Amino acid sequence: SITIGPDGKPEIREFGNIKPGERRLGRPSISIREEREPLVDIINTDGEIKVIAEIPGVEKEDIKLHGTETMLTIDVDTPKRKYYKEIELPEKVDPKQAKSVYKNGVLEVTLPKKKGEAPKGEPIKIE
Repeated sequence: SITIGPDGKPEIREFGNIKPGERRLGRPSISIREEREPLVDIINTDGEIKVIAEIPGVEKEDIKLHGTETMLTIDVDTPKRKYYKEIELPEKVDPKQAKSVYKNGVLEVTLPKKKGEAPKGEPIKIE
């Protein structure tokens, strides 16, 4: 997938299970994992964070989602297809209020942002 970044330069994201590995004997090696890493987009709006992932060829019952305040994990393990992705979220969210929809191979997870926590500390007066 190719997108244009905010700086105007193209960003290339690979779909699949081949990751660059350690360098051996001066040559880069690759490691092939059994599970694929789905393409993911993160949309950060005022009140929520949307995570959209392409996970074709599975049923919604096969998708396991796990969320924390700062991380979303997508895990699919079927005999034919395996997907796994840990997504670090840009802001704290409330995973208990999350909603998700899976349709036509696209998973959309909506996570409401945590209500603004007041910064801790005391004001300091300047003399």
